[in-house]
Amino acid sequence: MPDFSPSSSRPPQVGRRTLLGAAAAATAAPVVLGSASRAAAVPAPRKKPRALPGGGDLGPNVLVFDPSTPGIQARLDEVFRQQESAQFGTGRYALLFKPGTYSGLNAQLGFYTSIAGLGLSPDDTTINGDVTVDAGWFNGNATQNFWRSAENLALVPANGTNRWAVAQAAPFRRMHVRGGLNLAPSGYGWASGGYIADSRIDGQIGPYSQQQWYTRDSAIGSWLNGVWNMVFSGVEGAPAQSFPNPPYTTLATTPISREKPFLYLQGSEYRVFLPEKRTNARGVTWGNGTPRGTSLPLTQFYVARPGVSAATLNQALEQGLHLLLTPGIYHLSEPLRINRANTVVLGLGYATLIPDGGVTAVKVADVDGVRLAGFLVDAGPVNSPTLLEIGPRGASRDHSANPTTVQDVFIRIGGAGPGKATTSMVVNSRHTIIDHTWVWRADHGDGVGWETNRADYGVVVNGDDVLATGLFVEHFNKYDVQWFGQRGRTIFFQNEKAYDAPNQAAIQNGSTKGYAAYRVGDAVTSHEGWGLGSYCYYNVDPTIVQHHGFAAPVRPDVRFHNLLVVSLGGQGQYECVINDTGSPTSGTSTVPSTVVSYP
Repeated sequence: MPDFSPSSSRPPQVGRRTLLGAAAAATAAPVVLGSASRAAAVPAPRKKPRALPGGGDLGPNVLVFDPSTPGIQARLDEVFRQQESAQFGTGRYALLFKPGTYSGLNAQLGFYTSIAGLGLSPDDTTINGDVTVDAGWFNGNATQNFWRSAENLALVPANGTNRWAVAQAAPFRRMHVRGGLNLAPSGYGWASGGYIADSRIDGQIGPYSQQQWYTRDSAIGSWLNGVWNMVFSGVEGAPAQSFPNPPYTTLATTPISREKPFLYLQGSEYRVFLPEKRTNARGVTWGNGTPRGTSLPLTQFYVARPGVSAATLNQALEQGLHLLLTPGIYHLSEPLRINRANTVVLGLGYATLIPDGGVTAVKVADVDGVRLAGFLVDAGPVNSPTLLEIGPRGASRDHSANPTTVQDVFIRIGGAGPGKATTSMVVNSRHTIIDHTWVWRADHGDGVGWETNRADYGVVVNGDDVLATGLFVEHFNKYDVQWFGQRGRTIFFQNEKAYDAPNQAAIQNGSTKGYAAYRVGDAVTSHEGWGLGSYCYYNVDPTIVQHHGFAAPVRPDVRFHNLLVVSLGGQGQYECVINDTGSPTSGTSTVPSTVVSYP
């Protein structure tokens, strides 16, 4: 996203987003027993660390309301004033509402702010009012409304329609809107989103200027329009398949899904609900009241607070505790090592992990049923070979009955300061589900430049039978996605090639002009993708040519449906869509070139 200055009173310079409108502590020390001579002869036993407690207070940045809480609106407004334009700030907040009915509220959400109900069903917590995302801070441009979320609430919008004008990393999950939903900012300015799952929108969803969107396992009254790439899977009321005009990709069901874990109250006790896996899913999980799944008491979680060491977090994991990361920033001197099946790591309020000294932030063993959800990994200034690893190299166990899920886990390289990582996310474990991620090499903010925040690869999938639902990966120096596992599937992909390539030579890939946004390995015999888009905006050198957005071996079981590439205002060009197939993008018209079916 181009670095438009929000402080300017003038409209941003013509760039990628302009064209959207035009297009529509530590282990204890050893204790020595006995005499000095004995101590010299016999190694002293190491005292076992004191067991860490489970449960506890959620900390100062988790604000919990009930219908009798005084001054709710004033507190919401205070958080919004702090977070509205703090795109790369350090503030993190979770706004939690106990079951009941609230009236006359307008919860405006800024950066790193999550709002959620604490019932088992969205209908347990009703706000007669709105949960609003708009773009006044950015002159009506919604394309940088990142890192905020809404979950597990029922809304009765004040004027009948709730405004949710978001960009990437802004999920709308388990929501019931008793009215319509407007995905565009006031004035219908530029917008680039987005993701809805397990939600019911009784009225119409109007994306208006949104260039792309993915909706999964939901129910909607109707859908108004599409710009470039609107994808639906398992959505009751979705528009019929019609790509490219209108640009709707519609699957009747989602092959496999398992909704994100969430915090709720049972009486006065906090618990975490773990929804069960569904196959061929369609519609919401909570339609008949209580969703299906299991739950864990908060006493089985180590409730982490910012400033805790990685050693302590790993001690908690070794004890058999799950992790609840309360809002804030966590520096890691060693990886979080998740070695136990069915471990849950759940972040609140965009809890952020920063690996120090070039370590990997999170490493997951080749075990069943790990659930990673709701946190941000921010690369540190020393290059990390990887930031997130799901399974070790060579992982081969069958996890089909109980897969690992990665949900609303976002990765950032640069932007908040210098950061580097060779590869951001590596998936080695079979049957992993990546359900909504934004993996972003920053194109604006601090610590940004072709070599300053160098990151060659976004997502690398080595495991077989991996499914991605809602895959957003942008701006990597080389390949954004490389997929080497067999029988992989992706439903919805959004990509932008790195804006800041200095010249053609910098992206030359052997004899090929540029690195594909999404590459399937030469040895893969089975792969499938639906609704995949790649955009280029080579604003440093607009003469750069990208041969194609997608690359894959030509085999009957390597199949793609509804692909597009877009040259934004002629700042660089694509020659083809996939391999040598598809028309080149032309001129400055910002019109997608599409391939409906390949091969």
